[in-house]
Amino acid sequence: MDRKSQLKQEILEKTREYYELVHRPDRRPFVPGETRVNYGGRWFDAAEMVNLVDASLDFWLTAGPWATRFERGLAQWLGVRYCSLVNSGSSANLLAFQALTAQELGDRRICKGDEVITVAAGFPTTVAPIVQFGARPVFVDISVPEYNIDATKLEQAWSPRVKAVMLAHSLGNPFNLQEVVGFCRRHQLWLIEDNCDALGSEYYIDGEWKKTGTIGDIGTSSFYPPHHMTTGEGGAVYTHHPDLHKYVNSFRDWGRECWCLGGVDNTCGKRFTGQFGTLPAGYDHKYVYSHLGFNLKATDMQAAIGCAQLEKLDDIVARRRHNFTFLKDRLQGTRGLILPEPQANARPSWFGFLITVREDAGFTRNELTGFLESRKIQTRNLFAGNLLRHPAFESLQEGVDYRVSGPLTQTDRVMDATFWIGVYPGMTEEKLQYMADSIKDFCNR
Repeated sequence: MDRKSQLKQEILEKTREYYELVHRPDRRPFVPGETRVNYGGRWFDAAEMVNLVDASLDFWLTAGPWATRFERGLAQWLGVRYCSLVNSGSSANLLAFQALTAQELGDRRICKGDEVITVAAGFPTTVAPIVQFGARPVFVDISVPEYNIDATKLEQAWSPRVKAVMLAHSLGNPFNLQEVVGFCRRHQLWLIEDNCDALGSEYYIDGEWKKTGTIGDIGTSSFYPPHHMTTGEGGAVYTHHPDLHKYVNSFRDWGRECWCLGGVDNTCGKRFTGQFGTLPAGYDHKYVYSHLGFNLKATDMQAAIGCAQLEKLDDIVARRRHNFTFLKDRLQGTRGLILPEPQANARPSWFGFLITVREDAGFTRNELTGFLESRKIQTRNLFAGNLLRHPAFESLQEGVDYRVSGPLTQTDRVMDATFWIGVYPGMTEEKLQYMADSIKDFCNR
């Protein structure tokens, strides 16, 4: 072994040693009432740190060999043909939507003023790309206790201007894909699955189990630390369609026409022989721009972390399902609460455990969450609750064009009465039991 390789191995071994000394979870005992019970967090071991240091020593910095390896690995795990690594889940949503505005799509292209069906109960960056482009979101109410779009209201939301449906699988619980896919097929609409909170969820459709994010035209993921897997900051867009994959990558990579990987030239074999628009014949293909794009790439160091996380992904999904079931079993029948229910024909990979306080409970959501927070149990609302009640929409109503299809009764209910607690793999049964006991202590007093 040469000195360079030897030194690298020594550095990586020291990294493993550092993990054991500083980051190993069981080094910090749980003390009820003193130890904070987070709703989510990073779930990793020495492998992620070793990969990160390994990639940093290569000093590639931008997307490179680790990114290619990650994209292929995630695509294989999901069962899709194409995957593009990006710098966040919000960027993934932006690119997924933007790809459907590509002029190459002809009549199916989303244009300014076209409509996209979605919900107001969720994370804002599922909706923001629609508004930012100049299309018109159409908001439909949700159902409780699934917390996804009420699929019975889809037809009344349709209009000749509707071109797509863009929805998230709420906290890992798949929306009613049977009805939503059928609706999209009837009206020839695009379907974007925001899979950022649902990596590993499955749905039975067309005679087989499929992973969510792979059933519509485009799926997206987020790899922010509390999510199912993490690259620090990061996300992905995935699809079965080669043309959509090409448009995603173009918009991600400055809008360029060229598809060469970083550090690679002339993949097409016609770098200086093409004719593009009114550019001079043979203009360098690497600097031809077919779309008005962005720079939303991730780094090889992020991808290196993701490669280690992929090895754990099956176990992560299993742990989340176990933790959800543990809480459900112990909270079943608790006074004043509505507990979450999985969508029919679905096997959720839960991001959190949603709870709605009943109207006749005798206490409010904020009173219960305040009690839990006082016991060092972290809680979260269902993101925006009702996005239309936020300043971004209320103060800009004249500048934000949208349509509401029917009353958003359940959306407002969730805004007022719903919260969630964590089920991430770092939850021990001791922590889960402490959360369940604390909730019952409050509700039964």
